[in-house]
Amino acid sequence: MLCRTIAVGAALAMPLSMAVLTATATSSEAQTFSRDTRSQQGRDQGQYIPEIALTPDGCEVWMMDDGAEGYADNRLTRKGTPVCHDVTPCGVVNTDQFFATDSHRIHSRHKARLEQFFRDSNAFAFTIVGHTDSRASDEYNMRLSYNRAIAVAKVAQSVGAKIVDVRGMGERYPVADNRTKDGMARNRRVEILCFQ
Repeated sequence: MLCRTIAVGAALAMPLSMAVLTATATSSEAQTFSRDTRSQQGRDQGQYIPEIALTPDGCEVWMMDDGAEGYADNRLTRKGTPVCHDVTPCGVVNTDQFFATDSHRIHSRHKARLEQFFRDSNAFAFTIVGHTDSRASDEYNMRLSYNRAIAVAKVAQSVGAKIVDVRGMGERYPVADNRTKDGMARNRRVEILCFQ
């Protein structure tokens, strides 16, 4: 793994949704329709343009309808094997250091550190996943963890990093015991997954 780690953390084991990458077929590969498709919201200009999406396990699929109806087909190599990428945890943001309590705003002194992490990474895409301890309600923790993940993703995008998914998991995936102060501190984190 060539990504640097911001802080030590546990590997993430959870399902993530498909997220569309920017690769699209050329116009010669596009199928013509008589009107714009709703799922393309007018971007297709009367042509169907398939896109490549990345599945949670890092494999590429052709999205045949922009995800509107859920049809996808594996993208294969010339040998017939799926085109897949390694997905590895490459960074963990300690939220006690980067965010104030009950806040999703990144401290300005740590923003540059995150920007440098994303600039130095050799990953072609990232997934950002926020987590909390179990002190507040589930609804509150889900919102806080998602907002913190969004804040990290915005920093990544500001330096040109490709974000394929952003998730808030609240208190649902602890890496330590929430009954201890140290355990709660370890559970308050934002994980960065790298697509190699």
